[in-house]
Amino acid sequence: MPQGLLVRIIILVLSVSASGIYLVPTFVPDLPGWWKSFLPTEAIRRGLDLQGGIHLILEVKVDKAVENTLERLREELTALFKEKKVTVTSLERTDSTRLLLKVPAAGVQQARDLLRSEAPNLAVMDSRSGSEGAEIVLGIEEREARTIRNEAVDQSLETIRNRIDQFGVREPTIQRRGDYDILVQLPGEENPERAKDLIGKTAVLEFKLVDETGDARAAESNGPPPGREILYGTPGRTDGGLGGGREPYLLESRILMTGDVIADARVRPGGQLEGPYVELKLDSAGARVFERITGENVRRRLAIILDNRVYSAPVIQERIGGGVASITGNFDFQEARDLAIVLRAGALPAPVEILEERTVGPSLGRDSIRQGVISFIVGGALVVLFMIAYYKGAGLLADVALVLNILVMLAILAGFEAVLTLPGIGGIILTMGMAVDANVLINERIREELRLGKSPRAAVEAGYERALPAILDSNITTFLAGIILFQFGTGPVKGFAVTLCIGIFTTVLAAVFATRIYYDYRIARRSLTQFSV
Repeated sequence: MPQGLLVRIIILVLSVSASGIYLVPTFVPDLPGWWKSFLPTEAIRRGLDLQGGIHLILEVKVDKAVENTLERLREELTALFKEKKVTVTSLERTDSTRLLLKVPAAGVQQARDLLRSEAPNLAVMDSRSGSEGAEIVLGIEEREARTIRNEAVDQSLETIRNRIDQFGVREPTIQRRGDYDILVQLPGEENPERAKDLIGKTAVLEFKLVDETGDARAAESNGPPPGREILYGTPGRTDGGLGGGREPYLLESRILMTGDVIADARVRPGGQLEGPYVELKLDSAGARVFERITGENVRRRLAIILDNRVYSAPVIQERIGGGVASITGNFDFQEARDLAIVLRAGALPAPVEILEERTVGPSLGRDSIRQGVISFIVGGALVVLFMIAYYKGAGLLADVALVLNILVMLAILAGFEAVLTLPGIGGIILTMGMAVDANVLINERIREELRLGKSPRAAVEAGYERALPAILDSNITTFLAGIILFQFGTGPVKGFAVTLCIGIFTTVLAAVFATRIYYDYRIARRSLTQFSV
């Protein structure tokens, strides 16, 4: 046997064996432990239309991210003026992109110097000077604002991905769509409300002191005094934790600590009279700040606020060191777990709004699978019977190549964790037709060569050589069309494009490479004396 033929046979056997190994997890759900230790365990991933689930398109409110950045810069600049002992009259935000700085005449130059050296992200948009001082309009330039918007979408994408990973959904699809939208697909998830709450929660955690010298109900009716604000929680116990009703809290507006210092958040079981709670572990900086806050405010109530809602307001009994805090409330275990997830995964940099929502039931997914399998079997059976009836032995060889083609295609889908959708099944069926089309070209070429009186060996060589350009031409152009569909198409179109492109690659491998090995082997054994075509 020629050495080149032996090498090709070995490559084919290894390819088929590897394909079989990669497909075992798809058809054998309960794998033994020894298999999982060193062999592939990823099954073919099914899309939303095949197993049901939730489809969401979220819009990131990027302008709010710009506004939040400007507010943070205002706070930093206010603290910097105080630290450097620069006298300013006021520094207030006039809109989502502008700050108005009022400086007395004695401190104008010092303020301008400090802005140039310490606030490079703020540009002077306008200024007016007079005998009493100056008014300086500061803002974020459009180029910087675009960067903030793009970073807000990227950070939101990563935060949502972290939350969903901890949520426990298998095989989710989370990707950017357009400029400011995010596509989220959660296959197999049947609780859309819980998923939306988890994904969309901004998770801004703040710690503020409760003002117990004022009357919250009076402040609710007449408006809070300066430096104070009204937020709401739901009482149920003396610590202000969640229960029934809606309770106003009069709080000092000053934020003592935020969720940026959280290193971890875990659910802990509660006692007999309360449900589970969320334990927060703070980083080193947060631990120092929390120890200072609790030490300076013993016997006062510290409100723990998430997304402008007071979750609890316990009384500080003593200085708390060690960097551990807790959020208590009338949680059930699922609520406490979801709260821990959003705190652990981090806050969204901007709110998100659901633009589109679709829920696909599992029964519809099962119907899709059944219909897809039926179409696959019917289409495949018709192709197989036609090839055998028309080309006899050569047709049977083409059918064997077709089976190898589908085997390798499915193995590639499993190996690269591609998602199989209902349009993807359509792509597989189309690939089956293209696969036998390549063998039709080869068989017809061999027939022509035999009619010219050539020997079987010469007919095979000429048939493959002359059919190959047409096979490559049709498959390459279709592959390029598939690439374009994948690049510019949406979900279902992408699913079709993925299986189409993979199928074209395996078609050329099976129709040209595998069948040629059979003929070359027969020729080498001198057993190919006639053709059945």
